[in-house]
Amino acid sequence: MLISTRGRYALRVMIELAEQKEGAYLPMKEIAEHQEISLKYLERILPVLVKNGLLEGVQGKSGGYRLTRSPADYRVGEILRLTDGDLAPVDCAECHGGKCERSEHCRTLPMWEDLAKVVNDYFDGITLADLTRKKTD
Repeated sequence: MLISTRGRYALRVMIELAEQKEGAYLPMKEIAEHQEISLKYLERILPVLVKNGLLEGVQGKSGGYRLTRSPADYRVGEILRLTDGDLAPVDCAECHGGKCERSEHCRTLPMWEDLAKVVNDYFDGITLADLTRKKTD
């Protein structure tokens, strides 16, 4: 499992929006500047987040993007699965993947399924609110 640039950038955008004043829209251009992400790349990521209800986008002079719910209600796993697909380490352990013809006799499949569960549980245990908190150690 490798988290793509798309997934990492989506998380950065979501954190940026989570740190904005509640209800405020942030223009794509400002997000791009703050996060040092090209506008072209954001134009591919933001519509996916809007289409799936994670963000709300408004065009116009006062437009931009904002979260549709509280930062505590977003799980990192949800964002990564949306942008990167299944987080399973191998195809045969994917949630929606087909089992291979060897699955009945595969001695490693349970290990891969357990790892997929650990990874998903880990990312589902972290919220945007958690990521906006400053570390003080």
